[in-house]
Amino acid sequence: MTAIADEHRKRIFVVGATGTIGQAAVRELSRRGHDVICFVRARPAPSNPVSASDLEGLDGVQFRHGDVTKPTSLAEQGFRGEQFDVLLSCMASRSGDPDDSWRIDFQAHLDVLAAARTAGVTHMVLLSAICVQKPLLAFQHAKLAFEKALVESGITYSIVRPTAFFKSLSGQLERVQKGKRFLVFGNGELTACKPISDDDLAGYLTDCVCDDKLHNRILPIGGPGAAITPKQQGEMLFSLLGRTPRFSHVPLVMLDTIIRALTLVGRFVPASAKKAELARIGHYYATESMLVWNPVTNAYDAAATPSTGTHTLEDHYRKIIAGELATDLREHSVF
Repeated sequence: MTAIADEHRKRIFVVGATGTIGQAAVRELSRRGHDVICFVRARPAPSNPVSASDLEGLDGVQFRHGDVTKPTSLAEQGFRGEQFDVLLSCMASRSGDPDDSWRIDFQAHLDVLAAARTAGVTHMVLLSAICVQKPLLAFQHAKLAFEKALVESGITYSIVRPTAFFKSLSGQLERVQKGKRFLVFGNGELTACKPISDDDLAGYLTDCVCDDKLHNRILPIGGPGAAITPKQQGEMLFSLLGRTPRFSHVPLVMLDTIIRALTLVGRFVPASAKKAELARIGHYYATESMLVWNPVTNAYDAAATPSTGTHTLEDHYRKIIAGELATDLREHSVF
């Protein structure tokens, strides 16, 4: 991941720059010498306290403020009639709520793509998610709908589908440190993933900008090492803390019951309908692995899930325990 030569420098328009992965991607784009324009909110959303000021001072990075859901704002405050080479999106719905998912994961992306094409963009790098392989949830269908629109748009695309993020697997560290049990669904071995760090994923997204081998492809990607189950995650935490592993096994039928009850009430109470969708999201991640799906064997395939980078989940846990890394989980908190 060395700095690029001048002839490979791109002018890149970035949306979703203040999210966890977005920040890392902007830093990596800057480090490699690209010219980056980040289109961000004038004020950070309450659920995302990060603002453009957290990224200020990076070489070749500028910030423009506006509303990504409004085409007029995109054109006037964002692209400003200027020319760009690449559009990079790390933007995503934060809640998974159906309305928000279709508004952000689909429609806002359509609007950004249309504005980008007017600005001369010929390549889009899209941060998607590996879970869209088996779409059962609203946000997955919204993401897939935009992926389809991007592929059919005629411009060069790189659709990156990462596995689990380190932060999404760090939600129980604090409870374990307090002496509580590690929670798992079923026996803790129902699912597996190849977790990837922010920096390793940012490096891969940046590779997509200039590497022709990563163009016009859908790219599942995980971090280094073997796939890991929730039970193994818990055992790793207890080992790092020097404690005997202790687990609480949550039966899936409990989630099923909650979903049925909230769905029933949700017919009359909109707030309950939203909670039912959140429960369905929880059920999905409790039962589906974040690995490549093999349609031939009808099973998830760890060996077929590509890996990149050098950072491991164990190193991530170790740094948090040592106080070298903050644990601002935000929407990544599961428990």
